[in-house]
Amino acid sequence: MRIAYRRLEGCGGHEAGRELLAALYRQETGEDLPEIRITQRGKPYFPESDLFFSISHTNNHVFCCLSRKNIGIDAEEADRPVRPGLAERILSESEKARFLAAPEPREALLRLWVLKEAYAKLTGRGLGEYLYRTDFDPDDPRIHQIDGCFVAVLEE
Repeated sequence: MRIAYRRLEGCGGHEAGRELLAALYRQETGEDLPEIRITQRGKPYFPESDLFFSISHTNNHVFCCLSRKNIGIDAEEADRPVRPGLAERILSESEKARFLAAPEPREALLRLWVLKEAYAKLTGRGLGEYLYRTDFDPDDPRIHQIDGCFVAVLEE
């Protein structure tokens, strides 16, 4: 698995993400970025490759991962303000319990959110189908802190 990121600094997240993906693809294969297609549910993929990718951007950063396994990535700025009431709308019962017990609830909520989003990107099913059926832990080791962001990377 390869992961890259950069600060946006005036560049759009989609454009910067595609540039990162092209660089990672070139590092992995020595070739230019191939055609990208989108599934009916909106998951991008390479139709003629055994490589998988995922891209996430925040207000200030873009992150990209490339893997030989199906992969999903999501990132949030660690200092992003969140309303505590959001937990009621997005967390399963087990996740709510972990959120309420966390020493830093705002941070725990962001960490749970990046796991949910990364999972949505991994499966390509979107958030609606499983939002309340997940059982993530804010201390999950697949969450990394990179340049002021919480970044979750999930692989199959």
